[in-house]
Amino acid sequence: MLVHREVTRDVIGAAVEVHRRLGPGLLESAYRKCLAFELADRGRATQAEVALDLDDKGHHVPRCFRLDLLVDDVVVVEIKAVDQLLPVHKAQLMTYLHLSHRRVGLLFNFRSPKLTDAMERIVV
Repeated sequence: MLVHREVTRDVIGAAVEVHRRLGPGLLESAYRKCLAFELADRGRATQAEVALDLDDKGHHVPRCFRLDLLVDDVVVVEIKAVDQLLPVHKAQLMTYLHLSHRRVGLLFNFRSPKLTDAMERIVV
């Protein structure tokens, strides 16, 4: 669990830095790309738009979902740029954690004037 804490600390710091530089008015795709660059600059292995498959009653649905970012193969990052985070956004991240067999996720709403007021850490 210590690894998760170190990674989440670095991801949160990188996200705050990206938000400080860019502000709250861009699209999710811009934040995703800039956060991936910032994390790479900090030495974190980051994969963007990681495809997830879904298996249901013996049926395999390939590439059904996409993780915004997967950091150091342990932390799932979901990026939003919406007026406010809703319960469905948290449910989405929890589903991604379940399907990817990961335990820790971070949800960010980059549209918020202050990013630290619009983030959530989820552990399943």
